[in-house]
Amino acid sequence: MAEGLNRVMLIGNLGADPELRVTPGGQSVLKLRLATNESYLDKNNVRQERTEWHRVTVWGRRAEALGKLLAKGETIYVEGRISTTSYEKDGEKKYSTEVVATNIILTGGRSRGGDREDDRPAERRQASGGGAPAPKTAPGGGDDFPFEGGYQGQSDDIPF
Repeated sequence: MAEGLNRVMLIGNLGADPELRVTPGGQSVLKLRLATNESYLDKNNVRQERTEWHRVTVWGRRAEALGKLLAKGETIYVEGRISTTSYEKDGEKKYSTEVVATNIILTGGRSRGGDREDDRPAERRQASGGGAPAPKTAPGGGDDFPFEGGYQGQSDDIPF
């Protein structure tokens, strides 16, 4: 049997402040609500917009670091895998699907009102020197470029 591929890449806005918790075993876990928007033309050629909400989970030291940096409205890039769990509620089997993040990149944007200095957590304002922060990989690991092999050219050469 061939090995499968379970990989997700999302760019979206945080719909709420992240929730950082610690498991009984001492492992840090960060829960994020991420909104992605899609624009399309309906059958009458009228532009419509659809928003999808995603549950994102981050584990370990990265969860702790991101819990201090992220806030509602931030635009982030998430890379990870889909995980579905089941549980029983009132005698009925329920399912929950989430993205388990392996890499998160802060894109430096906010969904509304720009990236004003007052809107960012103090740690992020300090790290960015007060201006709009450059895109960066979140503390705790990950590559400087979100795709395999990285990017070897000058930042002016990035094709997007």
